[in-house]
Amino acid sequence: MATEVQIFDLAGKAAGSLTLNDRVFNAKVNKGLLHLAVLSYLATGRSGTHSTLTKSEVRGGGKKPFSQKGTGNARRGSSRSPLLPGGGVSMGPKPRDYAFFLTRSMKKAALRAALTDKKANMIVLKDLALTQPKTKEFSAVLKNFKLDAKALFVDEALPANAVKAGRNIPTIKTANVKNITVYDLLKYDKFFVTASAVRKLEEALG
Repeated sequence: MATEVQIFDLAGKAAGSLTLNDRVFNAKVNKGLLHLAVLSYLATGRSGTHSTLTKSEVRGGGKKPFSQKGTGNARRGSSRSPLLPGGGVSMGPKPRDYAFFLTRSMKKAALRAALTDKKANMIVLKDLALTQPKTKEFSAVLKNFKLDAKALFVDEALPANAVKAGRNIPTIKTANVKNITVYDLLKYDKFFVTASAVRKLEEALG
């Protein structure tokens, strides 16, 4: 059965209704797939530039530190052994790429699951057309919806005023619908999305 939700304007007043596509907003929530999608997102952002020097890369150590016999010490050919202070690192980290990617069908299924999971905390807006690019304009919108939690605002074509007005509010994020991620959907408590962005999501994931 299709789900019908109300559409609100920026003043927090009802401005119509919208029927959601159950294939997108009433999908199976696969927690394992959501976990994989979040891991993939975070792994892609890792720089992977960590590096340690091995025994062969540490400067010095060319001279044998002491005689082979007669000292009572273990035989050593270099003072740069991983067992000695100032020596190299045995099997230490080297630069690598942590990224791993999901298939297209997995990405779509993960997004459908995240949207379904967030449906209870989703508010559909008529638009995000602020009159001025000022923080107080966006703060007024948050006040109209009595919002005191972290929120994600998504639009089909994000207005410049909304982007600029939301920059100085640390508890919110504005995003274009084509850049929406499973990580953001799960991270933010409230999900504000315009009616046009909902249709775009249904078109891409339905």
